Parts: sequence; structure tokens; C-alpha cells
Amino acid sequence: MPGNLTLEDLRAAAGRGEIDTVVACIIDMQGRLMGKRFHVANFLEHASEETHCCNYLLATDMEMFTVPGYRSTSWEAGYGDYVMKPDLATLRRIPWAEGTALVLCDVLDHHTHEEIPHSPRAMLKKMVARLRREGLVAFSATELEFFLFEESYEKLRRRNWQRMTPISPYNEDYHIFQTFREEGVMRAIRGGLFGAGIPVENTKGEAEAGQEEINVRYSDALDAADNHVLVKEGVKEIAWQHGRAVTFMAKYDHRRAGSSSHVHQSLWTDEGAPAFFDESQPHGMSALMRHYLQGLLEHAREITAFLAPFVNSYKRFTEGMFAPTKAVWSIDNRTAGFRICGENTKAIRIECRIGGADLNPYLALAAMLAAGLDGIERELPLEEEFRGDAYQAAGVREVPKTLREAADLLEGSAMLRAAFGDEVIDHYVRAARWEVEELDRVVTDWEVQRLFERA
Repeated sequence: MPGNLTLEDLRAAAGRGEIDTVVACIIDMQGRLMGKRFHVANFLEHASEETHCCNYLLATDMEMFTVPGYRSTSWEAGYGDYVMKPDLATLRRIPWAEGTALVLCDVLDHHTHEEIPHSPRAMLKKMVARLRREGLVAFSATELEFFLFEESYEKLRRRNWQRMTPISPYNEDYHIFQTFREEGVMRAIRGGLFGAGIPVENTKGEAEAGQEEINVRYSDALDAADNHVLVKEGVKEIAWQHGRAVTFMAKYDHRRAGSSSHVHQSLWTDEGAPAFFDESQPHGMSALMRHYLQGLLEHAREITAFLAPFVNSYKRFTEGMFAPTKAVWSIDNRTAGFRICGENTKAIRIECRIGGADLNPYLALAAMLAAGLDGIERELPLEEEFRGDAYQAAGVREVPKTLREAADLLEGSAMLRAAFGDEVIDHYVRAARWEVEELDRVVTDWEVQRLFERA
């Protein structure tokens, strides 16, 4: 579902004094919103066409550090500008922010006005266009999990992120009484996001103390990714307004389950027919779906860096906590990396369970579409379904165990290099290796607690 404002609507709302601020955002490598807040008059007069930002925004880490080693920009190159081009189809009111609208922007070269190939939105748009040429449309939905805490971000920062209190004291999976106690925040999240044009279906308690899940209606891949980043931003902002903190870390505590972003995906024809469905075939899986799924399986290990982008992401892959450790497929089996849902119906789809809540949805979807398309183009035959407990399976394809391993696999991926170009893949290999280098450099609390006295 696109934004709920046209430029004419915005102009009229500004004239009535209802909107005075427009937030213009790009999506950075980490999936965060970065940009500027405009007075609505200036946005209408100038910035609705374009504005500018520093090109370091697509070459930093979580700390906004100017990471060395990128070809696209550097101190030597002077850190010039990118053009932020508003996609006015994403223009929307932000109900929880007084008098505010928001628009997502594409990132263009300052001189050529071509899209920056390693910008996350451009990478997904490239795969969407490739599908369109085949007469296909990708649909997707991302299920986001997160933890909600009693304390605010400010209080937890003063505690150095220690002594966090989850909003509930016990596993609240589908728990109606406990989620009733959280409604002050969760109702505001559902209502606020829906008012911003995000088709929220529901929220629920998840399988850990203080863990929540939010579900948004299936949509075309680009819209689904746009919704995903707006949901994360909205959840954080609304929770902050209520004096609460949330985290989308893949694993905030090794004793607790992690937070995922399961990605549902299917292909449809231009005429609106489900390309994954064939009632004459086993499970209702069409030949095209079987080829697509095998592409995902064959390339699962090399695309994992786009599904699990941080060192912490790999702490989530723990047996018995609903995060997969094996990249296999199975019908309605939550131990498998790829679960088939909607068996024998037009709604048949693939749920990738590998990604964590920390993924960048544009990169994750782009990588999976590239893998699936490779399977279709090569007409890869689908391997046998896995049955049983995948955690205990031996001799099957494993999810990479570390970001170091995933970065090596990403670097060596001929499929991804063909899909996006060497410079784009090298850019994200550098991002992954930097995360590993930073961990290797830093002394952790675990090391001090384990070694300070006894070493």
C-alpha cells in the first residue's frame, strides 16, 4: 500500500495549517532512515524535486564512522554529495508526529542523476525490473519481531545497557492477558502505523518474555520493503513517546530467543495469476516455484550476509529456539530454513526463516530474488523435501555460523556478482569485513568477566 498523500494533498494540508514538516529519507546500508526535516513550504517549492546528502551515508557503520576501504567514496575523494530524489508515491502523513509528513527518496549520482547501484532501494528495484521483463511480479511480507522493555532508551544508556527489564516476565507467545497489559504501547503502534498508510494486520506476543511480533499485509516487493523500514522507525518512535525502549537486535541476550524477520515471498503474473500455484502438482507447487526455491537453496549460504548482516546476527542461530541452522526446505516445518506455507492453495509461498530482525529488507529481498531468478533461468530441479527435526540433521546444507564465513561466501558468489556487479558486491563485502574487524579489535564484557581474575 503506497503513501496516503499526493503532492496536491500536501499542499492543501499545508494551506490549512495541518502539516508544517516533511521528513525526506534515504535508506542506508543498515536499513535505517537518514535524511532531513523540511519546512513544508520549502519542500513544496524545491525539495519535492530533489535535495542532497553526503555520500558517506552509504559507506558508514552503525556508529556513522567513516569506514576506510570503500571504492565509492573516501577522504581522498572528498566525500561529495548524492542527490535525494523523493519517490512521491511514498509520501504519507505520520500520525504520531504532530504536523508531519514523510517521503522516501531514491539515491542518485550528483552528476549523472543515475541511481547509485549499491543503494539498497536501487538494488531491489533492479531485481523487480528484471522480473517484470519476464512478465512476473514479486510479492512479499516481512514478519518483524522485537523486544519491548519497561525502561526508556535514555535510562538504559545511563546503565550502559545493563539490567534491562522486558515488558513481561514470561513467554507471551499468543498470550492475550499479557499482551492486554502492553496495549498502551502496542495499540498506539498499530493505530499509528495504519494511519501512516501501513496496512498492519495484527500484533501478537512472541515466544519469549517481552517479545512482540507485528504483521503487515503482503504487497509487492518494493512496497513491502518500504513498509518494513517505516514499521521499524515507527515502532521505535512510538515506544520512545511512551517512555519505553525496543530492540530489533537479532540476539540481545544469549539466554533468550532471538528476533527474526521471516520473509514470505511468491511470484505472480502480470495478469494477477499465482505463478507459484499449480493444483496438478505435489503440494500445489508449480514448476516455476520449484525452480525458484532451488535457486534459494543453492545460493542460501552466499546470500546469508544480506539476511544476517552483523556479527551479533549469528548468535541467533541456536538449536531449539526456532531460528534455523540448516538451509533446507520443508512443508510447514519451523525447523527448516525455508518453510512452505499455504500448501495446495493459491496462497502457496516460501517463508525464509533465516533472516533476523536486524536485516535490511531491500538487500535481503534483492538477494533472494536474484537467487530465485537464477533457479528459474537455469530450470534447477528441486531437491527432496526435508522431513523431521532439521536441527538434528547431519550432512545437509548449513547456515553459515559466523559473519566471517558469510562474508567469504558473499565475496565468492558468481551469481550475486552477475546480478548486481562486482563493485556492488565488493561494497557489501567490505561492510561485512569491517564488522568482523571491529569485533576482533574490541575487548568484550564476556572476556573481562571470564579472564580478569583467573587468567
